[in-house]
Amino acid sequence: MILVTGAKGQLGVDVETGGRFYCPASNGTGEPSPCLGIDIDDLDITDSDAVSRFMLEYKPKSVIHCAAYTAVDKAEDEPELCFKVNAEGTENIAKACREIDAEMIYISTDYAINNPVSVYGKSKLAGEEAVLKHLEKYYIVRISWVFGHHGNNFVKTMLKLSETLEEISVVSDQTGSPTYTPDLAVLLSDMVLSGKYGTYNATNEGYCTWAQFAEEIMRQSNSQCRIKHITSEEYPTKAIRPKNSRLSKKCLDDAGFKRLPDWHDALKRYLSSK
Repeated sequence: MILVTGAKGQLGVDVETGGRFYCPASNGTGEPSPCLGIDIDDLDITDSDAVSRFMLEYKPKSVIHCAAYTAVDKAEDEPELCFKVNAEGTENIAKACREIDAEMIYISTDYAINNPVSVYGKSKLAGEEAVLKHLEKYYIVRISWVFGHHGNNFVKTMLKLSETLEEISVVSDQTGSPTYTPDLAVLLSDMVLSGKYGTYNATNEGYCTWAQFAEEIMRQSNSQCRIKHITSEEYPTKAIRPKNSRLSKKCLDDAGFKRLPDWHDALKRYLSSK
């Protein structure tokens, strides 16, 4: 059985419903493996005893850990809660996986690399460190600029604002790659039980600034709303964002995993399925 935490979240929904989970067989094929999605109503990952009992009862072969505190700016005001979920909660899952000899996929972020300065980034790095400390059978998967059909995201915000504004100011000095959750869900299902453990960067192909991303959203949605390029200093936020979130995908190539499609194509599929 495959366990998905944070199953009601933006990524978790697509992982649970869009993943293709198969148990390996000796003949090189595979049989479908059941998937169990849980959220905070089912299990509080910050309760170590509850996590241990749950894992011992269900004994999943693999845990895809999507549950996380993701309110980047709010985390600056709630550092204890952010660390409790992203660091302690992740460590509880990792310890329980070790206890039942299960593998773990930990969803991390571009915020966690290059000496993070935000509370959110530091908490996600602490989660990575907990996985490395307790497990040998792990996949750490770093993503960025996530968008999908469930929950709030940049694409939805831009589309909503474009309904009432003629111009939107968007930062143009932060560069990275969008990550479309249905595409990521397929990759994660390919990783599960593959045994190709390690740390991976997994975003859609291609790079852009936030302003360029916004411009493409307007172009593909046939909106006349203009995008004004501004600097990060002109749009201050509580949490400092990474200026360079370009992530190498060589790790995927070396392991034989297929890269995610180009982000332009992902955006097109997202908009066509709204």
